[in-house]
Amino acid sequence: MVDKSAMSSNRLFRYRFHLLLAAALFSAIVLKVSLVLTDRVPFNSDEAIVALMARHILAGEHPVFFYGQAYMGSLDAYLTAIGFYIFGYQVWILRAVQAILYLATIATSALMLWKITGSRAAVVAGAWLLAIPPVNLTLYTTASLGGYGEMLLIGNLILLTTLYLADHLQSNKRGAESLLWLSLGFLIGLGLWSFGLTLVYAFASIAFLAWILVGSRNKPLAENLDGTSRSIQHRTPVEYLSIAAGLLGFVIGAAPWLLYAVNSGIYELIEELAGGAIAGVEGLNLLEMVVRRLFNFVVLGSTVVMGLRPPWEIRWLALPLNPAALLVWSGVFVYVIRNNGMAIRNRSQTNISHLPLFAGVLVTLGIGFCLTPFGADPSGRYFLPATVVLAIMAGEALKQWAAKYSRLIFLIVPIIITFNLWGTVQAATKYPPGLTTQFDAIAQIDHEFDAALIDFLRSAGETRGYTNYWVAYPIAFLSEEEIIYVPRLPYHEDFRYTPRDDRYPVYQELVESSEQVAYITTKHPALDSYLREQFSARDISWKEKMIGDYHVFFSLSKRIEPEELGLGLEIP
Repeated sequence: MVDKSAMSSNRLFRYRFHLLLAAALFSAIVLKVSLVLTDRVPFNSDEAIVALMARHILAGEHPVFFYGQAYMGSLDAYLTAIGFYIFGYQVWILRAVQAILYLATIATSALMLWKITGSRAAVVAGAWLLAIPPVNLTLYTTASLGGYGEMLLIGNLILLTTLYLADHLQSNKRGAESLLWLSLGFLIGLGLWSFGLTLVYAFASIAFLAWILVGSRNKPLAENLDGTSRSIQHRTPVEYLSIAAGLLGFVIGAAPWLLYAVNSGIYELIEELAGGAIAGVEGLNLLEMVVRRLFNFVVLGSTVVMGLRPPWEIRWLALPLNPAALLVWSGVFVYVIRNNGMAIRNRSQTNISHLPLFAGVLVTLGIGFCLTPFGADPSGRYFLPATVVLAIMAGEALKQWAAKYSRLIFLIVPIIITFNLWGTVQAATKYPPGLTTQFDAIAQIDHEFDAALIDFLRSAGETRGYTNYWVAYPIAFLSEEEIIYVPRLPYHEDFRYTPRDDRYPVYQELVESSEQVAYITTKHPALDSYLREQFSARDISWKEKMIGDYHVFFSLSKRIEPEELGLGLEIP
């Protein structure tokens, strides 16, 4: 006889599960819309470059990489171009694209949790931890920097595909295996082009699958579901065909990257992937660099991942709940380390644990950060994979903990999301800078005055000139490329400058052809004094105008370029 009360209870539980899951996704949308509508996330230069690339794509250009660098592809710009084509050239389109990508990241994270735990409670917990995440993850999934949103989603898809493929390898299923290898190769190739940081997922996945393949070779027998035994010692031609499918998928996914390598040489691409863009900025010997990067990863990185502080400054957030968050995330760390060790020791079991896959992402991220120049940048952006992976692991850990402490999950999740929301609001209400991608205070510009600056430059007829990186591209996009200023001025206090700031050569040509130029500085009194001295020494008259953080030197009596003033030159 069917127990109708049990069926009704099960339906009610499923209804609550779907309701809570939908509520998590809706809360993620509300958080992002609130931040965008209140202008708490400044429209900075990296984001403006994505917007300009999308604009140029619709005009017929086809950039392969983010302007001025070759470790981040143009996928984000192409997605933004679709939005621009439908809705017009609006800043909110960039944020909408990032929101869609992040909702997909939450959904794939929930799907992974369902696959590895089969627990609705774990799925809901993980989804909510990502819906209201630490401020660092909120920031880099709201503002577009060229590929971080894509990296998180592609990384999740790599992990999810790896989990399904691992099931096939362990159960000796056939049929869909070639398709899974093809999909995995495609995702790894697409990730390589989209953003090199995706390689932390790729390396972890490849190592995990190799671990399974080697382990299965060492098992003389495995048990079928019906209790009969079968041999899995030998690989078949179908398996080699599957691996070939993976290589084909990789070639297809990485086609833009590979074609660029063929046409322009692979050395530049490898150098960019290894952190060539920021190599040499530390000025330390090898041991000192490794120690500094290790400190950046363990101390600065961990506090950002847990949401204890914003990535751009040392300031504790939501202090009353800070210790509770530290305790919970420390428990998740211990869970991952302890259970991963058990999974490796129990390798001989028929069903190999998924934990080494997720731990592999964290380990690969740590090694890559500490051994490459990227470790000199503790701003928080490179720790995003760790935050998502740990949220997934937290969902699983809470399921295990709830087995002993049944109501624990209903206490921990609200505490963490309250802590995350409190910290985000606390950081956002301090404006400027708001939620900023700039960890150097001198680059944290108050962009509320962008429109006033553009209006003034138009009225003064100063549509061409020189400025720094953080000014040039936002005003170019917001003025529909009417106002073009080339980033040839330093923004560091020590006047340090890199030609990499000049991302789009066409702008240089437009400025060089102009008979009149102006100079715009920001939050740099020493540079302002230097410009006055240099202008005076050359009998050049000028006027000055302050607009928020923008200091405009205009109406110059003679055209002069930064190089003539000893600026715009790379300092060795």
